[in-house]
Amino acid sequence: MMAWMRISVVAEEREGVDEQTIIDILTRRSTEQRREIAFEYERIAKKDLMTALKGALSGPLETLMLGLMRSTAQYDASELKASMKGLGTDEETLIEIVCSRNYKELEEIKKVYKDMFKKEVEKDIAGDTSGDFAKLLLALVQTKRDEPSNVVDYEKIDEDARSLYEAGVKRKGTDVATWISIMSQRSVPHLQKVFERYKRYSPYDIKESIRKEVKGDMEKSFLTLVECFENRQLYFANKLNDAMKGKGAKEKVVTRIMVSRCEVDLMKIRTEFKKQHKRSLYQTIAEQTKGDYQNALLSLCGGDD
Repeated sequence: MMAWMRISVVAEEREGVDEQTIIDILTRRSTEQRREIAFEYERIAKKDLMTALKGALSGPLETLMLGLMRSTAQYDASELKASMKGLGTDEETLIEIVCSRNYKELEEIKKVYKDMFKKEVEKDIAGDTSGDFAKLLLALVQTKRDEPSNVVDYEKIDEDARSLYEAGVKRKGTDVATWISIMSQRSVPHLQKVFERYKRYSPYDIKESIRKEVKGDMEKSFLTLVECFENRQLYFANKLNDAMKGKGAKEKVVTRIMVSRCEVDLMKIRTEFKKQHKRSLYQTIAEQTKGDYQNALLSLCGGDD
C-alpha cells in the first residue's frame, strides 16, 4: 500500500490509531517525500494531513510528527516565532537557533519567516529582546558573514585576536560591541584561527574569557557561537546529552534538535555523540525516553553506532 494511503487509514480516527505506522512512514521519508504524501493525502481524504495528525496524536509524539511535516527552514522559523510569542521569551531556543545556524541557513529562515508570519524576524527579535543581547542577535541575523578565503590573512587574525583581548580580559569592563562585530562578521575558518591566536595574548582561552567577562544570555550566546565555530555537530551532541541526563528527557530540546538536524547533519552528530560520551545516541534515547515518542526518535536516529 502506498505511504499516503497507509497514513490515511491510520490517521483517520483518534480511537484505534496505529501510531507505529505513522512513525514508520514519516520518520523514514525526506521532507520532499513527506510533502508529496501530504498532497496525496489531502487529494484522497479531502482533509489536511497536519489537521489529521493533530487529531490522531498527542503529547511529544504529536509535536515531533508535526515538526517533521515542515521543511528545516520552516521548522526553525516556527520555533523562533514560538520562542517570542506571548509573555516571556524562550531565550534558550532563540540562542540555539540564531547562534548555531550559518549565514545561508539564517537567510533562508528570514525568508520563510516573512512568508509564514508576514513579519520580519528582525522586528520580532528587536521587540522581544533588549540591550547587548538584542544587539548580538540582530547582528547575527542581519550581518553578511565573510566568505571563507583560500588566503590566510595572518595580520587580520592577529589584529582580531588582540582586539578581542583588549576589549575584554585586558580592560575593566567589556567592550561588547567589538566582540559582537568580530563574531558576527568574520568567516568561521578565520575565527577558528583567531581563537587559537588569542591564547598568545590572554591567560585564558576564549571560552574562559567569555565566562569571566559576560553573564546570562550574553554568556550563553557567545559560548554557543564559539562552540559552533569550533565543531557544530559536537555542540548539538552535547546539547542532546545534557537534555537526556538524569531523570526524564527534556523533550522540547530533544525534539527540536532531532527534527531540525535530521536532514542536515544528524549522522555526524551521532558520530560526535559516540566519540564524546562513550555511548551511542541511539542507546541514550532508548534509556531516557519511552513509548511511541521513543520509537519515533529511534527511527529518526536511524540506527545504533
